[in-house]
Amino acid sequence: MKYKNIIYALSMVALMLTMGCNDDFLERYPLDEISNETFWNTENDLKVYNNGLYDLTRNDDNVPILMGHDGGFNSHKYGIWYTDEFTDNIAPRHSRHNRYQQVRAGKHLVPSSTEWYGYKGWNFVRAINIGLDNYDNADIEDAVRNKYVGEARLFRGWFYADKVSKFGDAPWVDHELNVDSDELYGARTPREEVMANVLADLTFAAENLPSDWGDGAGPGRLNRWAALLVKSRVCLFEGTWRKYHGGSNPDMWLQEAAAAAKEIMDDGPYSLYSTGDPLNDYNAIHQMTADLTGVSEVMYWRRYELGINTNHVQSYHRGYNGGATKSMVEDYLCADGLPITLSDQYQGDEVFENIFENRDPRLRQTILHPDDVLKYGYGNFDTRPYPRLRGMEGGQTIETGYHIIKVFDPVTSYATYNTSNTPAITLRFGEALLNYAEAMAELGTITQSDLDASINLLRDRVGMPHMDLNNVPVDPRYVDDGVSPLIVEIRRERRVELFMEGFRYDDLRRWKQGKKLLTKDYGVRYDDAAQARYEKSNVASSLVDGIPYVDVYKGSDYETPEFDENKHYLWPIPLSALSQNPNIGQNPGW
Repeated sequence: MKYKNIIYALSMVALMLTMGCNDDFLERYPLDEISNETFWNTENDLKVYNNGLYDLTRNDDNVPILMGHDGGFNSHKYGIWYTDEFTDNIAPRHSRHNRYQQVRAGKHLVPSSTEWYGYKGWNFVRAINIGLDNYDNADIEDAVRNKYVGEARLFRGWFYADKVSKFGDAPWVDHELNVDSDELYGARTPREEVMANVLADLTFAAENLPSDWGDGAGPGRLNRWAALLVKSRVCLFEGTWRKYHGGSNPDMWLQEAAAAAKEIMDDGPYSLYSTGDPLNDYNAIHQMTADLTGVSEVMYWRRYELGINTNHVQSYHRGYNGGATKSMVEDYLCADGLPITLSDQYQGDEVFENIFENRDPRLRQTILHPDDVLKYGYGNFDTRPYPRLRGMEGGQTIETGYHIIKVFDPVTSYATYNTSNTPAITLRFGEALLNYAEAMAELGTITQSDLDASINLLRDRVGMPHMDLNNVPVDPRYVDDGVSPLIVEIRRERRVELFMEGFRYDDLRRWKQGKKLLTKDYGVRYDDAAQARYEKSNVASSLVDGIPYVDVYKGSDYETPEFDENKHYLWPIPLSALSQNPNIGQNPGW
């Protein structure tokens, strides 16, 4: 069914829910139109209705959960690749990415209306609840019905978890509302009550969704393994939030996170993608174009196809992201498994190419080495010397000098506008391993066997030394984080493995590590020798420990980042929502 027909069908069903006649004799339903009374009969009716829920999730701005790439012009601003720009991972300077720069620098204000990924998308909850109010009308077995109930509840729980993560308390609604419903003008539901409902939704989904919809691992419907991964993600967020920000029973949430991830690890059909090539395997699934069907690590992805649903993300991403930061690049371990602060293998950054020597192979599979330009087809197979900073003549220039090639594809990057089919990986098995290790470490019950079944599998893929529970390095840069060296290293592994996959901002907030956003974003070394290499570049620099580095935001409104511990962990409620219902209240500090 075409998207427009699905939306029309959903609209008609929703409309008919408010209509009807109490006189059975007078009820005569048109045979050529959809009505609420005639729609909810078969499994196919439930399937078609839920298809419309998937369609609504394609708007990443309104429903930022099943994140992919927005289509057309919006490919430049909404989507899974960009959310790291809220953080110290990536440093954009393009004016079209001001929103990311504002939030990252703590310069955002109470908006007059909803901002990107903000306090909106409630029509999605309404659509879900309409379905949940009517699925029971179908004359089908409960086990069949509950597949679609589970699908809807997975969407609802996931959506609310996102809203709670950004806004704290949220208006929990589990049935259809009408224009005169009291809930429209009530206060927000307390966070802990909302999250109890979220956990119930996600648990039901994980228990009732099928393990396989028979779609051949294509980008079809979310299965129970996907529900378990979402559950582990949400429970890890909530457990660590309550542990570091305060809240009841954080260990219960961490145990739920660990159990959900472990079930995937033990019983799921997924494994890390690996061909035994540590210099390429990490990057490989992010370079696969068009079709990820059957890739062992990919648990859910969004397909794009010409004439149906396309994007232009590659073209925008290469020019708008600004590049990775010095902080990000320096977090990759050396080949001996030690951080650069402790390893005698680190060769420094005086010569750009040296940063890749004796380092975790994921660094060179994420950040462009000058010798790899033709390998990845970077800059449309440009033959100029790289890296290239803003202001240099020709080629692909960026702000930091650390060009991102983790997802680069020259074919779609230089395709005709909005004709690209770059897929988006939404859920992958590697996250389950990281969720499990972190949850067990936060519980204080992690063993070497747990590390070997999680973190060390990720390291095996790239040929890195195992994490040893009895010999964890102590990086002097992170001794003030207030956590054990083990948790520091698990967090580092998460940052490296999941770079540019949409996790860093939520991670920093749930760990209560907003202070990391007070550090300015820097790029490559910019001493005299470097300036000669980057001839005609137009960037500013500042001294870091006596050495000049590109200072990305120097001279801009975002030059000195701020982070107010009393307010910046949550986003403000927009004035438009407060004017419609003052009872929802504003978040602290705003």
